[in-house]
Amino acid sequence: MSTQVFYFVATLSIIFSLMVIFAKNPIHSVLYLILTFFTFTVHYVLLNAQFLAVVNFIVYMGAIMVLFLFVLMLLNLNKDTEPAKSPLIKIIGVIAGGCLVVTLIGSLKSASITSPLILKNQELGLVENLGKELFGPFLLPFELSSLLLLAAMVGAVLLSKRDEVEA
Repeated sequence: MSTQVFYFVATLSIIFSLMVIFAKNPIHSVLYLILTFFTFTVHYVLLNAQFLAVVNFIVYMGAIMVLFLFVLMLLNLNKDTEPAKSPLIKIIGVIAGGCLVVTLIGSLKSASITSPLILKNQELGLVENLGKELFGPFLLPFELSSLLLLAAMVGAVLLSKRDEVEA
């Protein structure tokens, strides 16, 4: 049952991803991207990675996609006419797409799908184990990344702050 659900959600992920690419309206494209991220969240739950599912749901679907949606609404990109592309751009696009298809076919031929992957440790994606790893052997990189994020936040605030004009 779980395998069929996984493949069904994977198919939905591919369909929604293609709809992101081929949607004419950028607002619809962002909404399809939200659905794509939701299917990724379902994948994380099916793979027993609850923490990643919650982070994906809150950060990507809740914050970043809403930000994208507001930016697109404020920019008002509802143009009916799109400038014509040169033939060189079309040829490059066809060549790049062909290279992608050849790469995907080659990787699918070399992949062996004989039996499903069985995890030895069923508690691999649990939050408790992630916390033990982060605050155990990876404590120094974890703390350094927090300092880097703090410096980025302070820099963003300083860059966005306007200089006050003295009166």
